[in-house]
Amino acid sequence: MTRNGNAGLPLPGRRHGPRWSAVLMALLCCAAVLAALAAEIRRWSDNSEESNALHLTEAAGHRQVRIAKLSDSLIPMPQGVPSAHASSLAPAVGDEMLAFWWAGSRESGPDVKIYSSRWQGGSWGAPREVASRESLGEELGFGIRRIGNPVAWAARDGTIHLFVVATGLGGWAASRIVHLVSDNHGEDFKVDRMLPMSPLFNTSVLVRTTPVGMADGGWWLPAYFELGIKYPMIMAFDDDGSPEWIARIGKRTTTLQPAIVPISDFEAYAWMRDASDEQRLQQAISRDGGVSWEDLPALDLPNHSTSVAALRLAGGGFVLLHNHVMEGGSSRNMLRLSYSRDARSWEYLFDVAHGDAGEEFSYPTLQQVGDELHVTYTSQRTAIAHHVYRIAYDEEPQ
Repeated sequence: MTRNGNAGLPLPGRRHGPRWSAVLMALLCCAAVLAALAAEIRRWSDNSEESNALHLTEAAGHRQVRIAKLSDSLIPMPQGVPSAHASSLAPAVGDEMLAFWWAGSRESGPDVKIYSSRWQGGSWGAPREVASRESLGEELGFGIRRIGNPVAWAARDGTIHLFVVATGLGGWAASRIVHLVSDNHGEDFKVDRMLPMSPLFNTSVLVRTTPVGMADGGWWLPAYFELGIKYPMIMAFDDDGSPEWIARIGKRTTTLQPAIVPISDFEAYAWMRDASDEQRLQQAISRDGGVSWEDLPALDLPNHSTSVAALRLAGGGFVLLHNHVMEGGSSRNMLRLSYSRDARSWEYLFDVAHGDAGEEFSYPTLQQVGDELHVTYTSQRTAIAHHVYRIAYDEEPQ
């Protein structure tokens, strides 16, 4: 019995008031989250946007490729910065190329910044700071706690679009994507927008892999959602750099970081990092210009939750750069280049990097410039390595 004789009833106006207010607030928050999730489900189940044709270069038949190494080096690092990771490449003026990566004391460190270097005349220039927590926070008007993966795209008009992962609060699951642009060939960048990627408070979306060009001058930005579950997605941009539509890639909930390659005008493959117990390179296909995607059986290639890179070669065929795993090795101590004529069956070409168990050669990127294949990847988390290969083909059989 309570003091006023009402057994078990709360005393009005006293300690129980705040408790019920807290409960009500929790219920409202849950309702908001459920509403956001419902919007997310509707977005994926009713994507009726018009598709765009993919941009393809003409390939001269199915010839056997020959890829020979020309050089290897390390991209110059900023002074006194011990850690580097997550490189991205984009073509610039003429035969020039831009590399972007993050560097700092450690991943998620408060001193991490985005840097770039220019490939010109066969060598890399000095690193230049592109973005930091402070610079992004000042332009966006709110605090940025950490920054991470950069991804770059060179539009037809010469504008360089840079997409950077950033968080205000929490870990990478609270990430958003900042869109920066440069209209002077990568000399300077300014913030354009925070991309509207998710109705779940527009968080938990990241980028890692290279965008894909469209026939009309637009492009797809590969991205992935990571909060509890993981799934890949794309955001389509028009030729002016404005977002148009979003599509989820497949129905799996343990794949991320899609590497997308066009196969025909409306057909594309996506290969994904696998975070499941299967530990195989996952794949999906779109036959309608990216509007919908079908999961395919995993490739017979190991993937112990590591990023991959893929490219359709201008002269025909496809290359896939991925971490191979052998007995006695580890998930990222071997970086392998594989080749396919049809993007279905893959054959081993050579190992780009190979070290002892526990060493790291990871997060690769591919870019073709003329008859040269450029490769960058994280080397031991201390530098960004760069290899150049000559692409040649055997003559057609008589």
